[in-house]
Amino acid sequence: MKKISLEVNGKNIEKEVPDHTTLSDLLRDTLNLTGTHVGCDTSQCGACVVHVDGKSIKSCTALAADISGSKVTTIEGLVKNGKMHPMQEAFKKLHGLQCGFCTPGMVMSAIDLIKTQKNPSESEIRKWLEGNICRCTGYQNIVAAVKEASTKM
Repeated sequence: MKKISLEVNGKNIEKEVPDHTTLSDLLRDTLNLTGTHVGCDTSQCGACVVHVDGKSIKSCTALAADISGSKVTTIEGLVKNGKMHPMQEAFKKLHGLQCGFCTPGMVMSAIDLIKTQKNPSESEIRKWLEGNICRCTGYQNIVAAVKEASTKM
């Protein structure tokens, strides 16, 4: 067992967790933040992407103990005063989702992209999102949503 301390969506969290606890398990099972989805447990699908200290990571392969002391933001943490983040708004407006399973990871990854590239091209967006799999769409509306959000962030 390890005692960990994290800031999750602006709240300080202290927990004792088994050494093998992944960040996604901590978020979903312990903190009940179920917006972080787990689709593969092998870091292939990207549904579990969250931000740790401002950078996107796949939480299904990160150990909670390894990120103790960090600041974690999940999809739930993007909403401020009842208002969705511009990336969430763009996904909604431009139908950048179908079943919604991949959407939290896509949104979190795309926000990290816009932090590093203010006005990415379609090919840069597609390259950045290669680690996020959507089984429902052809990615066209996802790319359009990211492009639109980049103008508002």
